[in-house]
Formats: sequence, C-alpha cells, structure tokens
Amino acid sequence: MKNRGWTMLLCLLLSIVSSSSSSSGGGEQSLTANGKVLELDESNFDLAISTFDFILVDFYAPWCGHCKRLSPQLDEAAPILANLKKPIVIAKVNADKFTSLARKYDIDAFPTLMIFMHGAPEEYYGPRKADLLARYLKKFVAPDVSVLDSDSAISDFIETAGTYFPIYLGFGLNESMISKLAIKYKKKAWFSVAKDFSEDTMVLYDFDKVPALVSLHPTYHEQSIFYGPFEEEFLEDFIKQSLFPLAMPINIDSLKTLKDDDRKIALTIVEDETDEKSNKIIKLLKAAASANRDLVFGYVGVKQWEDFADTFGANRKTTLPKMVIWDGDEEYFSVKYYIFMLNLALQIIFGCSFFNNYYCTLFWV
Repeated sequence: MKNRGWTMLLCLLLSIVSSSSSSSGGGEQSLTANGKVLELDESNFDLAISTFDFILVDFYAPWCGHCKRLSPQLDEAAPILANLKKPIVIAKVNADKFTSLARKYDIDAFPTLMIFMHGAPEEYYGPRKADLLARYLKKFVAPDVSVLDSDSAISDFIETAGTYFPIYLGFGLNESMISKLAIKYKKKAWFSVAKDFSEDTMVLYDFDKVPALVSLHPTYHEQSIFYGPFEEEFLEDFIKQSLFPLAMPINIDSLKTLKDDDRKIALTIVEDETDEKSNKIIKLLKAAASANRDLVFGYVGVKQWEDFADTFGANRKTTLPKMVIWDGDEEYFSVKYYIFMLNLALQIIFGCSFFNNYYCTLFWV
C-alpha cells in the first residue's frame, strides 16, 4: 500500500513536470525563426528583441485597413527571410491594445514597421510588397562589401541585388578603399569589388581603365563612372550624389529616401508625368543633373500627386510646367521655367554651378 502511494505521488510529479515542460516548450517554439509571423505582446516583446539579431515588427491596429492589406504581404515574406543565412524574423504587435509598447516606440500611425538590429530600433521606410520587402531586408544582413572573382560572380551579384537599391561596382579597387563608406551607406546601396574580370565586362559597364567605381541604377537604366581621386572626401561625394537617379520621380516613397540628403531639390511640376511633353522635360532635367550634382533634380505630376503639387501653388489651373527650388522642408522659391532652361544651357555649355557663379545666377528671379 505504501509503495502504491509513492508510485501515485511519483506519477503526479512526473505529470506536473511534463505539463510544465510542454508549456515552456510551446513558449520557446513561438520564438523561433520558423517562417511564420510571430504574434508579440507585452509579455514576450523584450524576449523577442533580445532573442533575434534582426527582427521586423509590424505595429498594427485590428481596425486599420492598411494593416489588413499589409498582413498577407508579411506572411508571404516571412519564410523567405527566415531561411537566410542570417535569418530575419517578422513579428507583429497589436499596438492599439498594447499601448505601453506603442508609447515606448512613439507609434502614432498604423501600420508602423520597425526593424530591430541587435536590439536597436529603426523605423522601416522600404517597400511593403512581399517580394520587394524581402529583397530590401536582405540588404541589412548582406556583407558590407561583396568580393567578386569572376564575370559570372558579377552577374550573380547584380541579379541578387535587384533593382530597388543603387549598386556600386569597384574594378581594380581594394576592398578597404570603400569599406568604411560601404558601412555608412549600407542601408542605401549595394557595394562590391571585382578582383577578376574580362574585357567583355569592361565593355558592358563602359569603363576603359582601372581603378574605376561604377554606379548603377537598374530601375532607371542609368550608370555613372568615377575614376578618382579615391581619397575618402571625393569618393563619398560621388557615392552620395549618385545614390539617386539623375531626375527623380517624387512620390511618398522617394521623399523618404531624400530625408537624409541636405541638397536642395530642383523640383519640376508638370501636368502628367507620363505624357510626351513631360518626357522631353525630364530628358532636359537629366542633362542638367549630369552636369550638376549639387542639386537633386526631381519632378512630379499634378495628375499623379495633386495634393503635394498644391503645396507649391501648382494645380490643374496653373500654367505648367512650374519649377521651384525646395529645401525639402517648408521653404522654396519659384523659378520661371524658360529662364531656368536658359540657365541649364549655360551650365552645360560653360560648366558653371548654380548659386556659385555670377553668369549662371544672373537670370534667376
């Protein structure tokens, strides 16, 4: 009878331990990079941030329409990112319910995405479609500088990089020459150096000597070449000024990329970005931009973004095109379009720079 009592007690203890272990195991399972979007709350948020080196968190509200549209995109991207060599986990938290987390991270709009890298938060401004989001986030865990040893490696690198970010290819450059700047601009561009390449590659990327740094904008089919000097100051000027296309379409996403650039924006407002007249204007802007990277040249159509154009006094009743020089914040001044075009011609012919040369500023109004 006594042995039977001990047996029953032992079974009870084993049952408790098993139940506890099962419960604990379930909690751990929810915090593994298993390819699913993790649901976080106030009880496990800090644990998730400390567990994963890279985690993208969606702060959402159940009633938010944009949040509902974003959710399946995150579900689709999660397994892709979880299978990376350095996994990136996607999680979500109901910020409308768990308000202390919303306050802690200054969440004032839904959805807000934040990327936590080794525990440090940073708001995510990239694309939100699953394939583009996954490609964008891969940049965060990629090498600062990829070292390429063949033509095929160069091609593979270009394909992997995709079209969202600009790409910098160093030919005849030592990795150490660009590593510091590659780290600084890691979230804005892809960087690589090619150790071995053929003459066919030189023809393909249109450079005729080394060392050379080639900048590519796949989306806009643009490239530029820098032959030095390769001191850090000049190298950074080239990298910074070629981060954007020659003439940049202005929209919500592109404005986010401009927030860290201190250059003024030469903004052209047209009726419709897609019509033939606007295409001719954009070609002129590209010609001007190639001669002067001290300004960011951008354009926007009233048809495409009327509310934004209206902040500069441009609407469907305005004589267009209209040109303004904008500081990216609240200050701007208008420029007469045809006089601006004359300045562009002077700049291209004489190589002078806006605001820095009497002959080029003579016609500003």
